[in-house]
Amino acid sequence: MRFLILCCVVLGSLAGAAIRPAFALDPVAVTPTTPAVNLGRAVEFVQGTGDGGVSVPTAPGADGIVRRMEVRHTRPNSSPVWAVFALSNATDEQIDRLIVVPHYRLIRSGLIWPDLGSQRIVALTPSQGFRPERQSAVDQDVFLVTLDPGTTITFVAELRDPRLPQITLWQPDAFKDRENSFTLYRGIVLGIAGLLALFLTILFVVKGSLMFPAAALLAWAVLGTLALDFGFWTRIMVLPPEAVRFWRATAEAVLSATLMIFLFAYLDLNRWHVRYTVLMAVWLAFAGGLVTVAWFDPSIAAGIARIAIGIVTILGTVILVYLAFLRYDRAINLVPTWILFMIWGGAALLMVTGRLNNEIASPALLGALVLLVMLIGFTVMQHAFAGGGVAKGLVSDTERKALALTGAGDIIFDWDVTTNRIWVSPEAEQHLGLKRGALEGAATRFIEALHPSDRDRIRSTLDTVVEHRRGRLVEEFRMRAADGHFLWFALRARPVVGTDGEVVRLVGTLADVTEYKIAEERLLHDAVHDNLTGLPNRELFLDRLDAALMQARTDEARRPTVLVFDIDRFKQVNDSVGISVGDSILLTVSRRLARLLKPQDTLARLNGDQFGIILVSERALDRITAFAETIRKTLRAPITFGDREIFLTGSLGIALGDGSQQKREDLLKDAELAAYYAKRLGGDRIEVFKQALRAQKTDRLAMESDLRRALERSEIALVYQPVVRLADRTLAGFEALVRWDHPRLGRLPPAEFIAIAEETGLIVELGLFVLDRAARQLYQWQQLMPLDPPLFTAVNVSSRQLLRHDLLQDIKGVLARAPVARGSLKIELTESLVMENPEYAAQMLTRIRELGAGLSLDDFGTGYSSLAYLQRFPFDTIKIDKSFVRADSRGIRPVMLRSIIALGHDLGMDVVAEGAEIDADAVELYQLGCDFAQGYAFGEPMTPEQATRLLKDATAQAA
Repeated sequence: MRFLILCCVVLGSLAGAAIRPAFALDPVAVTPTTPAVNLGRAVEFVQGTGDGGVSVPTAPGADGIVRRMEVRHTRPNSSPVWAVFALSNATDEQIDRLIVVPHYRLIRSGLIWPDLGSQRIVALTPSQGFRPERQSAVDQDVFLVTLDPGTTITFVAELRDPRLPQITLWQPDAFKDRENSFTLYRGIVLGIAGLLALFLTILFVVKGSLMFPAAALLAWAVLGTLALDFGFWTRIMVLPPEAVRFWRATAEAVLSATLMIFLFAYLDLNRWHVRYTVLMAVWLAFAGGLVTVAWFDPSIAAGIARIAIGIVTILGTVILVYLAFLRYDRAINLVPTWILFMIWGGAALLMVTGRLNNEIASPALLGALVLLVMLIGFTVMQHAFAGGGVAKGLVSDTERKALALTGAGDIIFDWDVTTNRIWVSPEAEQHLGLKRGALEGAATRFIEALHPSDRDRIRSTLDTVVEHRRGRLVEEFRMRAADGHFLWFALRARPVVGTDGEVVRLVGTLADVTEYKIAEERLLHDAVHDNLTGLPNRELFLDRLDAALMQARTDEARRPTVLVFDIDRFKQVNDSVGISVGDSILLTVSRRLARLLKPQDTLARLNGDQFGIILVSERALDRITAFAETIRKTLRAPITFGDREIFLTGSLGIALGDGSQQKREDLLKDAELAAYYAKRLGGDRIEVFKQALRAQKTDRLAMESDLRRALERSEIALVYQPVVRLADRTLAGFEALVRWDHPRLGRLPPAEFIAIAEETGLIVELGLFVLDRAARQLYQWQQLMPLDPPLFTAVNVSSRQLLRHDLLQDIKGVLARAPVARGSLKIELTESLVMENPEYAAQMLTRIRELGAGLSLDDFGTGYSSLAYLQRFPFDTIKIDKSFVRADSRGIRPVMLRSIIALGHDLGMDVVAEGAEIDADAVELYQLGCDFAQGYAFGEPMTPEQATRLLKDATAQAA
């Protein structure tokens, strides 16, 4: 209580001292009842003389006489500024007083180049009486003075530092009581701060969370600062003033650094963005630099440290507000404590600038700092131990799931969000060829093992899961192996949420999906590239053409030119040498042409034997035509296979990108139309597109466009040519033939559009349509008129259909929709088509036969069938080409006809002869042993209705 009374008395009288321009010495009256008097306003500062002394007038005594006193320096390193004040005792009794000057005072110490403390008074000289006695004190200058009754004494103080933060005249007993009170208070505060730092350190050892060492470092930094300000270190060891200033500046620098470390660790800023980690590293380097600066100039270092504390306060406020707005629980929990810290920082700023000047303000501010650290410790503990009651159960459940996943052979992924550490099972390092534990540790270590393009995405995804506290994580990323290449992994994980609603860990599995990704990339590549040549296909060609046209809109000098060329008579070449050799020819042609192009040009295989070029490197018409001529000559160069040479020619069409084409398809169609026109004129020539070509009704592009819509418009029709059994001239079956009822050109035979269908790939859809329609019609006939043996229908299949594995599914679906008699739906394939790849053909034909379809070998005798292979094929019918059936001008048929018929019978197959034009042909074929025949002698191709009437008439005659 006595201490509080003394403080109230001093509260209104304390003020800082300053050098005044004029010297006017007024004595301070001293009374026995006044416990303390602030002498700051009564002190006059005098500049010393050049000889190391000072001469000052004294205050007038009781007789009113002003005298002069001279004082010399007692130490050579004293300040040239002297402090002078006077005390008067108007009472009739002797008064003893203590003059007290603290070495360091936080109040008015300054923000920039602050006063960090020093010995203030070296010696105190009175104008009369005994020299004041220096009292023992470690952190302040204390002198005992005696004032005789009725005297006025002038004191000249020899200053070591020109700054005098405070000078007070104390009654000895009151000063002793004050010191005892402050000593007790400081001891309590130091004890609390020490226990708090020790407690947080112990919690770090027990819990292992990164928040505890950060909070403990802050607590130890606060403890060190308090020990310096309270004079604890100077009481247990001898420290010169220079050392005290260095350690005080270092303590303030460490305080700013540990405060930043706590914010970084508690808010877990390193997982929000890499910039926070960089900022933390820069800040620690900055704090280390401040310690170095403090060694040379503590005032500068302390000033920077105080500004840094203010920056941390502002920066921390911004980060807290931002993260709290994102509903981050840690930030929300820290907001109340941080608001109190901001208030504390504002009070500290007012004190160091002198706007808050109170005797108890400085101890109260330091005590409040300990309370703030205590609140921070409670916040950390509340967060770290939240949900502890269910943690054991969660971990146990996780262990059970981990055992199950280990038995299944999956790679376990576990991210402990609290400690920010990732653990993966050893299989991950084995896949990557890394040492055990190479992927374990801090999350940043795992992120660094990812492909640079995947790091930010995965880091953001993990942060999003932690932020939303729910959901399922399914991500794919690449990880670097020991040899430097990257493997693809798929991460599937779920967050584990504690009772506080915050994610405590993320647990899931990793799977090596490199093979799937390679397959996916291969599929994507195949989707836009030709499987045979590896060149871009039609879709990629059009996409690049579209890009070239877009560039041309901004730069007319970059208008593209499209060249389209077809290999002349390639179908005949393919039929004569076989499909495999034909593919080799196309591959050779593509490689030859690729050598002619520049990097900015594009070569693509549009379809079949048709290639396209986007020419950007040449702009002049003469150079474009010269380039086309080079292509034509390149195609004419012979291609050697074994002991034979194959000569090719090509028809080239050129479409200049003059801006008249509105779409990419228009430019390509113009080039294709020019190429088609060149082929019509005999081939092996170059044609430039002209507008007049659009008007020709034989426009191949128009045919292709119409053919794409023919099925939708029901323009494709089937006709059926009768097949007659020669033994009794009865109707045995039909061959289904396709016709196109074109809306402008009328009915077109297959020769007019089948080649276009094969080149564009429409043959697959068209073939399936013919197969399905013929099977349905055959099923209706068999239901209408059941015969023994059953009526059959033969349907031709193209090479594109046979090469597709989907052909088996197509036939299976057709037979499921139309359950005809087994073997009555005959699939016809040409001899040359089968012999191109006999091993593959044998497998496909066997599976087709197993589905219940019949097999007919068409155009037998025109190829080069091997009898060894022919025996392996499960054909049930051989169709002899009409070239072997027709007689020559002398009426003589080929001598091989009889041998072919005999060969078919020896193989156990039915023999059908094509081209029976007259009745004499049928008679001779029967005599040669042929089973069936078809031709105009038995009827032309007819509609399904006509075929039905013919079948009914034949059945009626047989009855």
